Amino acid sequence: MSKISIVIPCLNEEKYIAQCVESIVSSDIDISETEIIFVDGNSRDKTVEILNSYVEKISSIKVLTNPKKFTPISMNLGIKEATGDYIFILSAHAKYEKDYFRLLVKNIKELKADCVGGVLITDVKNKTKKSNSIKEILTHKFGVGNATFRTGSNEIKAVDTVAFGCYTKEAFKKFGLFDELLVRNQDIELNKRIINGGGKIFLIPEVECTYYTRENFLALAKNNYGNGKWNILTAYYTKTLSSLSLRHVIPLFFVLSLLLPLLFSLIEPRLIGIFFLSLSSYLALVIIISLKLKNNTNTLRYLILSFLTLHFSYGIGSLIGILDVIKKKFKGKTNE
Repeated sequence: MSKISIVIPCLNEEKYIAQCVESIVSSDIDISETEIIFVDGNSRDKTVEILNSYVEKISSIKVLTNPKKFTPISMNLGIKEATGDYIFILSAHAKYEKDYFRLLVKNIKELKADCVGGVLITDVKNKTKKSNSIKEILTHKFGVGNATFRTGSNEIKAVDTVAFGCYTKEAFKKFGLFDELLVRNQDIELNKRIINGGGKIFLIPEVECTYYTRENFLALAKNNYGNGKWNILTAYYTKTLSSLSLRHVIPLFFVLSLLLPLLFSLIEPRLIGIFFLSLSSYLALVIIISLKLKNNTNTLRYLILSFLTLHFSYGIGSLIGILDVIKKKFKGKTNE
């Protein structure tokens, strides 16, 4: 069997890191023939202490340090250290099914692909009505759009991106490493670069891993604000819109459909009607979908608040990203 390397960037993951390691070492691959490379971004909690306890028992595990902290730098440090024919880029915030690695290696060979990935099952560690509501909207198309790796598929499917994928070593040589300017979206940008360069990425629906998502509205808002902002900054730094899909900009259009009519209604009061039409249509849709999703594990109120938090924070993040780009361009001109 071909040698594989597993690269996992981590920062302050003491709540999740042990479960992540256990899921890897209990998988149906030969751990003695597998590199497991954790790259820590100077964690301030017990992450490294926990990892070192595994290093003492399992020689396949090594821990590197990334003093610059940023995720793409950690990923690239791990890739440069890796010696496997196939390199997995994973998250410490997840656990992986027993056959995760074996099946992805099998499929990447058979499909002659550059990258393959499985379906991301969203879950929460602490199951409350609030956290279950957040989990529910992050698996619904109204929440995450056409992200197939989240919503799943009935068959092996060519896609534009996957989460926690298996790459050939040659893919990094051919298409390059992760862009270290990108605090977020570095995986989406690389995967789009692979597709645009003629490479192939496939979703393998029988392969699953579980990702533990945010459990409160503040954490949900903070994460999606960053995602929305970095969608725009990714396009700016890479000087191309190819990393973006329609699902990435719909929240921005929604926020603008509210803000612009409000702003211009100061000049033409009748434009306020567009604001109310957009908001009422959105709220009606949110309520209808939330009623369908409501069950014994969540509540209607929390489902509605989850959708509102997700969409508004994402859209506002994108808007702030645009303002940041304008500011950067203005500074660039004044420095000329």
